[in-house]
Amino acid sequence: MIDLYADPLKAAEVAADVLAEKTGKTAHDVALVMGSGWVSAAEALGQPTHEFPVTELPGFPAPTVAGHGGVIRSYDVQGSHGTLRALVFLGRTHLYEGKGIEPVVHGVRTAVKAGCKTVVLTNACGGINPNFSVGQPVLIKDHISLTAVSPLSGATFVDLTDLYSARIRTLMKKLDSSLQEGVYVHWRGPTYETPAEIRMMRTMGADLVGMSTVPEAIAAHALGAEVVGISLVSNAAAGMTGEKLSHDEVMAAGKASADKVGKLLATLLHQL
Repeated sequence: MIDLYADPLKAAEVAADVLAEKTGKTAHDVALVMGSGWVSAAEALGQPTHEFPVTELPGFPAPTVAGHGGVIRSYDVQGSHGTLRALVFLGRTHLYEGKGIEPVVHGVRTAVKAGCKTVVLTNACGGINPNFSVGQPVLIKDHISLTAVSPLSGATFVDLTDLYSARIRTLMKKLDSSLQEGVYVHWRGPTYETPAEIRMMRTMGADLVGMSTVPEAIAAHALGAEVVGISLVSNAAAGMTGEKLSHDEVMAAGKASADKVGKLLATLLHQL
């Protein structure tokens, strides 16, 4: 058994090999990571050809967060250039779970080792920009990391100028002209931010804040994948309205917007 912490890239290769055996597909083309409340949005992709718990692949821990299903699905999606093999992760591991950075990015690394050239990362987030409303999907155009944690180590110098693919963002805005873009802040959690911290983030130029996505984006990009990030504004960030924040609110907002964001993802896959 490969040690995920000792050799994370080899562990991803091993998991990709098991994935190929379980699905009968030598490779997948695109991966989607579905964040809090996004699970039902995957239904818009149709009927999966395969579905199994993430724990059946090496290196994947069982989910510990409500709303993160801990399931992997494989789809055959008919796109504009033929059949697209889509790998969907229903749920993810977060940095705040205390398992270290390797389990957080193991999914996207496995996806890239399985052949995925594009990685779509979704999340539920707090809205800092007052022009964004609850239930609105927002494209991530850039990020600010306030965790000081990177999935890369050693002299691994990777340019992040076009981390969130401008090409795919342009394509998505052609598909839905109402889509807005924003800067996403990665907050470690599990506590939500204080109102003072949100004011700091807003001063820094942030529009959105959440507890995921950024490590996965960096890890996938470093392996050569094209990355797109989509945030669903599930609540106004701390201090924006005076209301307290709750995980139940995050989940409810995601479910309420599932149809819209699901259709958006399905349309994107058809165009890729």
